[in-house]
Amino acid sequence: MTLIPTDLSASRISDAVRDPFREIAASSRVIDLSVGIVVCIPCFRRPDHLRLTLDSLVNQRTPRSFAVVMVENDAAARASAPVAAEYLAAGKLQGICLVEKRQGNCQAINAAFEAAQAVFPAATRFLMIDDDEIASPDWLELMVRTAEATGADVVGGPVLPVFDDDSQPWLARHPAFCPAYDYTGAVPLIYGCGNCLITRAAFERLGGPAFDLKFNFLGGGDCDFFYRGRNAGLIFHWTAEAVITETVPQSRTRLGWIARRGLRIGVINYRVRIKAVQSTAERTRVFAQTLARLPLSLVRSARLLASSKAVVAMHPMLVAVGSALAALGYDPKPYEASKIGS
Repeated sequence: MTLIPTDLSASRISDAVRDPFREIAASSRVIDLSVGIVVCIPCFRRPDHLRLTLDSLVNQRTPRSFAVVMVENDAAARASAPVAAEYLAAGKLQGICLVEKRQGNCQAINAAFEAAQAVFPAATRFLMIDDDEIASPDWLELMVRTAEATGADVVGGPVLPVFDDDSQPWLARHPAFCPAYDYTGAVPLIYGCGNCLITRAAFERLGGPAFDLKFNFLGGGDCDFFYRGRNAGLIFHWTAEAVITETVPQSRTRLGWIARRGLRIGVINYRVRIKAVQSTAERTRVFAQTLARLPLSLVRSARLLASSKAVVAMHPMLVAVGSALAALGYDPKPYEASKIGS
């Protein structure tokens, strides 16, 4: 174990970050450079919930030493930074909080993963949890144990919704909230980074920046990263028991938000697919397939109406429409700061 007091190593940490648009806002009094596990937490305007997220990490049931890297992505208000500093200064968690001055989903996540790899050179496994999520007590242990046992490059787990408005529990089955898999085992791909473990070798194999900044305000940088990883031969595994819960505000259970989410998923799907092709012929084929899915999606939605609520049944159609609109130039930017209330 290599312990260093951070008041003697501030310059070393700053050297590791090495980016004029990033600055260290807080660090724990002692940092163990030999830790092999780092939990990354992008933060944006949710300081009260960040406390719940950090408490869930403090209460992890594991004998393993781990560090945290928090990234404040609201450079003006910095509401999350004092919360991060409180937990680090009290020794509840070890690690750092840095400010990423360039706003955007991918900017924040890249800052977290890059800083984690640089500041903690012995770390080989990097987990991520969002600041509106809460980890179950055995989450970290299960994720790391799975990576060890399977040799997977990427491990994913479920993010289960906890609705502020609990009057519509059936929404948990909507594809916008329902986990991709309901079993533990090898999977072809995972689709989100809200509950994931990625190895250092995987980052090195795909190169940087890990999350393409073309997805910075749209979202989907994680989908693109994992899609590229699959094409590069990375191994994926799903651990259904490693549960994270996500607090879903009432604003995200309204029909308008759910419809926009479906459209955005379609846009992301198209952008990821079109980015992966090289020739004009391949791009033309993707474009044609995208348009062909429109009538098929209507049939699928109609069939779902027999057994699902209308808001669930319309999801395939909205995704298909989103992809078609993206092919025609539609470019939503929900992760711009001006469009995010909290």
